[in-house]
Amino acid sequence: MKPTENVRLAYERMDAESRQPIWISRVSREKALAHATSLEQHPEAASKPLYGLTFAVKDNIDVAGMPTTAACPKFAYTPERNAVVVDELLAAGAILVGKTNMDQFATGLVGTRSPYGACSSIYNADYISGGSSSGSAIAVGLGQVDFALGTDTAGSGRVPAAFNNLVGLKPTRGLLSTTGVVPACRTLDCVSILSKRAGDALRVLKAAAKPDPKDFLSRPLVASKGAAWHSSKFRLGVPQNSGLEFFGDAEAEKLYRASIERLVALGATLVEIDYSPFRETADLLYSGPWVAERLAAIENFAMANEAEMNPVVAKIILGARKHSAVDTFRAIYRLSELRLRADAEWRSMDCLLLPTTGTTFTHVQIAEDPFGRNTQLGFYTNFVNLLDLSALAIPAGFRPNGLPFGVTLVAPAMAEESLTATAECFLGEGNATSLPNGFLEVAVVGAHLTGMPLNSQLTSRGAFLRETSRTSPEYKLYALANSIPPKPGLSRVPGFQGPGIQVEIWAIPETEFGSFVAGIPAPLGIGTARLGDGRDLKCFIAENFALADATEITRFGGWRAYVASLNR
Repeated sequence: MKPTENVRLAYERMDAESRQPIWISRVSREKALAHATSLEQHPEAASKPLYGLTFAVKDNIDVAGMPTTAACPKFAYTPERNAVVVDELLAAGAILVGKTNMDQFATGLVGTRSPYGACSSIYNADYISGGSSSGSAIAVGLGQVDFALGTDTAGSGRVPAAFNNLVGLKPTRGLLSTTGVVPACRTLDCVSILSKRAGDALRVLKAAAKPDPKDFLSRPLVASKGAAWHSSKFRLGVPQNSGLEFFGDAEAEKLYRASIERLVALGATLVEIDYSPFRETADLLYSGPWVAERLAAIENFAMANEAEMNPVVAKIILGARKHSAVDTFRAIYRLSELRLRADAEWRSMDCLLLPTTGTTFTHVQIAEDPFGRNTQLGFYTNFVNLLDLSALAIPAGFRPNGLPFGVTLVAPAMAEESLTATAECFLGEGNATSLPNGFLEVAVVGAHLTGMPLNSQLTSRGAFLRETSRTSPEYKLYALANSIPPKPGLSRVPGFQGPGIQVEIWAIPETEFGSFVAGIPAPLGIGTARLGDGRDLKCFIAENFALADATEITRFGGWRAYVASLNR
């Protein structure tokens, strides 16, 4: 679809929806169409990664010349510059159409704390939309935009994704600049991405993730620093039953357990973990002094304008005055203790699967208990930024009453590639076996195989096993003389017809490949080997001079079988 056609469709859908208070301000149709026309006329624009896609931003994110309200009219100001993340998206070819409704000052997971109106789930108007990125979620859910930006400090991007059957990517803190974003908790804030497909959210992240020297919390995307696993070969952590809470929602529990079964059927290894350190960390966010960071963000305004604020939001933010500096240091110590306990759990898993929320609520239920039920919605989300984790909320089915349910994949920082690959496998999107960007494949034949002495040289660099295969028949395998630990040598002999040699194919971050190769001692090196299916891959090979006093072991078909024969 041409950019101009996409923009016209966006405005048709925006104009047709009158029930939901989605938009706080909109770019004029004429301005958006002019932007789309300029893209079509630019000879190189079509190669941009987000060419012609429409998007919206939550109204705590600056757009030059448009008011930033944070859903509080008295607070509004008109910035002269775009937020850095908005500039990056525009540079990538995306087209902005407007700014969306939200829980005031990004304080809430409900989507009801706004003077511009309470948002609802697109599946049932009696139920809340989730927040605080409520308008952004609904705009994507109704197809008014291709993707939208929210923010996510405590779950504000993930919860509305779950309630509207969307994908909600909460990236690692600092990957998306927060320059030009009204802070909630400055040290914990993340710009989040809402989309209909996991791959689209990752594409947006990669287009916008650039280091920002003006943001002291900014950091570059480094794939090798995060968890890396094959989309269907990883250790899946789930809480022990005692750690789960569904607040009486039996249908949500059924859908969660079905999600576990689906991932196990796809090849994941199930690991039960102690959820208590994550749960206790979540409690710190609102019951501890981090709420004071919300006051620090807007202290002068809040102290002078309490009557202009949503009463629930004002009570939360101004309630931070009771916390002392002593409380803050005690909470920091407590968080350090909990992080150590959480790290112990991470040693047994690659990825944690949680319900995004244990249940959902009607507008009436939220009005009855706005604080308690908001806390329940954050049961599985509040800990993530405190522990510096990445998270991806994805759809996971529907209850019998037609309301969607979602789960969240959580992993260490910088694991967005792996989270997306796993989500695509779960959702059946695209080619789930494709190699993630930023990785390359290398075939190993000996001491680097799984369980062998040098395998850690791969795993410590964030590499993951993709498959087991064989070379074409023209390869011979040798046991090299005087090598510690024992190592094989692989050699191609044109015309030879053997059994083919078993290899493991590993994906290794491109940024780690150089150091990996530098550690390979002579006479081994990296060359190119042909597999039985005709693929050519980088692979361990041996220099010919070393084969003169080596022992040929081709008949074993692989190093593992040869080593096993030595122990008989």
